[in-house]
Amino acid sequence: MTSLRIATRQSPLALWQARHVASLLTARHPGLEVSLVEMTTAGDRFLSAPLSAVGGKGLFVKEIEQALLDGRADLAVHSLKDMTSEFPDGLILAAVPVREDPRDAFCAPAGVTVGSLPSGARVGTSSLRRSCILRARRPDVEIVSVRGNVQTRLQRTKEMGLSGALLAFAGLKRLGLEHVISEVLSVEESLPAVGQGVLAIQCREDAATVRSLLAPLEDATTRIAVRAERALLAKLEGGCTVPLAGHATVSGERVHLRGLVGRPDGTLVIRGEVRGDAADAETLGEALADDLLARGAASILRDFARRSAAPTP
Repeated sequence: MTSLRIATRQSPLALWQARHVASLLTARHPGLEVSLVEMTTAGDRFLSAPLSAVGGKGLFVKEIEQALLDGRADLAVHSLKDMTSEFPDGLILAAVPVREDPRDAFCAPAGVTVGSLPSGARVGTSSLRRSCILRARRPDVEIVSVRGNVQTRLQRTKEMGLSGALLAFAGLKRLGLEHVISEVLSVEESLPAVGQGVLAIQCREDAATVRSLLAPLEDATTRIAVRAERALLAKLEGGCTVPLAGHATVSGERVHLRGLVGRPDGTLVIRGEVRGDAADAETLGEALADDLLARGAASILRDFARRSAAPTP
């Protein structure tokens, strides 16, 4: 195979990520030609409502995954945090490159931090997870839903007169927008989403040649963390519709996994953590999920399920 087609969303960040993977591939396989198949997804089109109300993060990947299944593209590049816990039959997570910084960032005028915000300050975010964590820490702050690509959210934050906005540090860094960040939040302050900072390279399971070309892009340490985090996600069956976080760090042959499930208003946040062997990454994720469920996450998830099933007035 002398050429590859990468399916990607058309947002500036998605295009950066796809071009980055293309550059990694051509650097490792001289003579390989890589082109982009740019697509607009449902998640990009339905911007008038919170993501949780229109189907969750899967809206950013379904059409791209269909392009792989249809043979219109050979591989796809996603932000792993946008992906659901299960893939369609026939598709696999073929490679995960080295993870970028997974932390959240507060974008505001220089010197303004989450802790220094005045009571009643209005903060923009499109994430139920960030809303929950911020409300638990600062119940006196108002959350304003702001959706769109990174640049759109930053522009709307200014236009709406908000005090600041919460976004992923990785995306800002990749786009060269570190200058708009007033504070990078520690993992302890704002536990990242499952897969945050990780690029997910997806392809068809039966595409042996594509898989062999992608193999050099794999980072073993990132894969271990991803295995633990996504096992947590799968067991909780959560996504964008529930405030849920999961972040693993790997040191040698050991894994430290933190998890969180909460109510959107931050009035109840269930946190937990586990440590264990890297070889047991999935088992650790499942064990942490069981612990969170037993300590109150199950009731939170049931409440969400009831609301989702309730008829619209």
